[in-house]
Amino acid sequence: MKKIVVLASLVSIGFLIQSCFDGNNNQTKSHSISKEQSIERGKYLVKITGCGDCHSPKKMGPMGPFEDSAQLLSGFRANDILPEIDTNSLKRGWALFYAEGTAMVSPAGTAYAANITSDTTGIGAWSFNQFKIAMTLGKWKGLENNRHLLPPMPWQNFAQMKEEDLRAIYDYLMSTKPVKNLVPSAVPSVLQQL
Repeated sequence: MKKIVVLASLVSIGFLIQSCFDGNNNQTKSHSISKEQSIERGKYLVKITGCGDCHSPKKMGPMGPFEDSAQLLSGFRANDILPEIDTNSLKRGWALFYAEGTAMVSPAGTAYAANITSDTTGIGAWSFNQFKIAMTLGKWKGLENNRHLLPPMPWQNFAQMKEEDLRAIYDYLMSTKPVKNLVPSAVPSVLQQL
């Protein structure tokens, strides 16, 4: 009988301790951040994920290409023309990048880096939901019935992000200087046309 009382006491103490820990785990602190903090976080995420590598036109300097601060995140320059493409390289599996990094021709087609500034020629008229669809489902213009984004856009990586990080990136991009630049539409694979 004494063993049963001791065992019951230990079990009760165990449940009590467990409930204390469960109570702490179930309490979610509502950790809301300000819009300014979200924008700063988004700026940081845009920088470390390399968005500007493809989405910012470049200038050449003594150390090589650098982002054109006047055209930051505005995508492939609308008035640029890609040089002639060696389709034999594509047939052998090569992907060719434009010198600025804002366009790529590959067996998948020709992809032009989008304008992701707050201008309406960029993503300025997009809702957060459109942005989320583009970044997590890889849909052009964030519309579910549109085509998939072409490589090299790494949307599969962004699909793994927490929603608050996607929101921060969106908040930052919506706070950027609007740059009017209507990027050309993607072109289907040139190999299919040969």
